[in-house]
Amino acid sequence: MSGLIEASVTASDLAQRRSGVVIKELSQETEFRAACALLDRVWRPPAGNPLITTALLRAFQHSGSYVAGAYEADRLTGVCVGFLAEAGLHSHIAGVDARARGRNVGFALKVHQRAWALERSITKVTWTYDPLVSRNAYFNLAKLGAVADEYLPDFYGVMDDGMNKGQGSDRLLVAWHLAAPAVAEACVRPRDQAAVPPDAAVGLDADAERLPVLGPLDGPCVTVRIPSDIEALRRERPEAAYAWRAALRRALGGFLAEGAAVTGFTRDGRYLVERKAEG
Repeated sequence: MSGLIEASVTASDLAQRRSGVVIKELSQETEFRAACALLDRVWRPPAGNPLITTALLRAFQHSGSYVAGAYEADRLTGVCVGFLAEAGLHSHIAGVDARARGRNVGFALKVHQRAWALERSITKVTWTYDPLVSRNAYFNLAKLGAVADEYLPDFYGVMDDGMNKGQGSDRLLVAWHLAAPAVAEACVRPRDQAAVPPDAAVGLDADAERLPVLGPLDGPCVTVRIPSDIEALRRERPEAAYAWRAALRRALGGFLAEGAAVTGFTRDGRYLVERKAEG
């Protein structure tokens, strides 16, 4: 275990250098306030209803949970918060300032979180994300090597922040197995997309109007497409965006409920699903 921990710390240091940030655990009230403000800028909750409070961050930090920030010089550019859970650590929320996106700050935060967890003998981190957000699906499944565990319909109930209002709160629960060789490799050399089998069936695709079209939901391997930019679609055509929510819930949610495995995510926005052989 000591060799794994040492390698994870080295990988974290490398990720921070590559992204131009220094990541540290937060412990001061001013740091908590800056973290809350950054997360509110990213998620845009309604006035008077912050995503997280300084008091809650203090409680997480004091009880030994994960509260960390990425700094460029003295400017906070990213935040990641997780709490101790039955599975090990549940990574509840993360956000990167718009000015720092595209520089792998989020990746550096996750690699730091992995090193932090392994130092505490935690070998599994879970978190949820909106399975319609393509860049997050690629980041979680392809780049980090997390594994889809469960599709959770309307997990948070009705949400009224700028990203989720009126669109339901379906989430995909993923597990990150920190000691897995593939994950260790991904933290040094981020993984790329999985290859699409030539005989894969098209379970969900888009038509010419960018609306979802369900295909055959059988066969050993199925692709499930999502929009390239669901956030823009929500602003421009909310009814179309919600149609994608319903279609993905039926396709991907149905696959996971029956025990299928998500084996990857492609750069052009398709989940790769392998179904159990009927015996």
